Amino acid sequence: MRSHKLILALALTAGLAVPAAVSAASPAGARTAATTCRVELNYLDAYDVEENNGDEIKINLAGYMYPSGNQYVAMNNGDTAYSGNFANPTTTIGTTGSALFSLREVAPPVVGQGDVLGSVTAKGSTCATLATGQIAYISKHIFGTGYWYYMSLVMTGL
Repeated sequence: MRSHKLILALALTAGLAVPAAVSAASPAGARTAATTCRVELNYLDAYDVEENNGDEIKINLAGYMYPSGNQYVAMNNGDTAYSGNFANPTTTIGTTGSALFSLREVAPPVVGQGDVLGSVTAKGSTCATLATGQIAYISKHIFGTGYWYYMSLVMTGL
């Protein structure tokens, strides 16, 4: 009689253990959570520019100016510039890091760091919500005295 109770107890224990293991397994088609993310400029729209003949724009990312050297992107009202226009400013962040994309107006002929018009920050907390291959858009209107821009970043889970 005791052996029947022992067998019944073992069967019940085994029966409870199986569902717990199944629930811990990933469902079919589930994606892996991103541990890092690639962040890049998507595009920049100019709605109002400070100067009559357009603004000379660069992007500062982690101390690097895009495009490099004495190059810049001329922006007039209604213009859209894409990542490639700025030589593809891109970085990688973790789930706890961040990346600041700073919009700068420079003054040719000697193009330096320029004046900060505003910035957009990509946060690791957004990256932490993505699966591998999933994307998120981070955008912001940048307003100032005599200018208005809209900057969009794209974040991809890696």
